[in-house]
Parts: sequence; C-alpha cells; structure tokens
Amino acid sequence: MQFNQYGEIVAETYQWLSQRYPYLILDEWIIMPNHFHGIMVISNKHRRGDSRIAPTLTRKDVVLTEQNLPINPELKPKTLGRLIGVFKTISTKQINLIRKAPGMPVWQRNYYEHIIRNEKSLNKIREYVVHNPLSWQDDQLHPNNPSKW
Repeated sequence: MQFNQYGEIVAETYQWLSQRYPYLILDEWIIMPNHFHGIMVISNKHRRGDSRIAPTLTRKDVVLTEQNLPINPELKPKTLGRLIGVFKTISTKQINLIRKAPGMPVWQRNYYEHIIRNEKSLNKIREYVVHNPLSWQDDQLHPNNPSKW
C-alpha cells in the first residue's frame, strides 16, 4: 500500500502529537485505507531533551519545538480521548482544505481503545498492528470483498 495525500496528512498529524505533547510516546502505528491503528503511551514523565521534542529555544517555562508550538513542561496530560480528538480535528481540517470540503467528516465518531497491561500483550498488539496490511484483502470494507454485497 502507498499513502495518498490524505494518508500523508494523517501520518504527519499523528507524529506531531508526540512533539506537541511531551508526555505522549508513540509506539507502533499503521495507516490503512479505511482505518488507523496506533499504540500510544501516556507517560507521567516529560521527555525534555528527547529527540522527538527537538527544542530550539528554551525559556524559563516554555520550550519551542521546530514547529514553534509552545510546550509547557508543567502541562497536565490530556486524556486519551482528548488526544484522539486533537488528532482527528487537525487531520480532518487539513484533509478538508485539500478536498475543498469544510465540515465534512473524515473519521468515525468514536474510537476503540484497549489498555495494554503487560509486555506479552504489548508485543502481541505490536505484531497485529505491523501485520495488519496483510489482512486488508479480507476486510469487510475492502472494495473487492464480495461479503459486503
């Protein structure tokens, strides 16, 4: 599979989340033609100095990233739902600018979440995410799948 311009926007927006929110660590993720999988770790530690934040200017209470977005080191972590909301809102606005369709939905209304409680489960889910493109042919929404008819 290859990204189209919308897939590129989704990828850039998802990666931007970990730059904007220093307590967010992105693990495995994959963009599919009709859905997205991602493992997010919400840490109680700020990754100050981590290469994902790439600080360019430091002040007493604000670090500016490459995108010149302020990050407050004392920032209270957003909930998973809020992070997903930010991701969907920003990617939708950018996609709709390209397709000249303001206000049109891009994402489904909700999302599926699963708390990963141990290393074994994490590795199993990572494997599922990485290998998800192999099962695209069997997806009920695949355009060539006769089960949708």
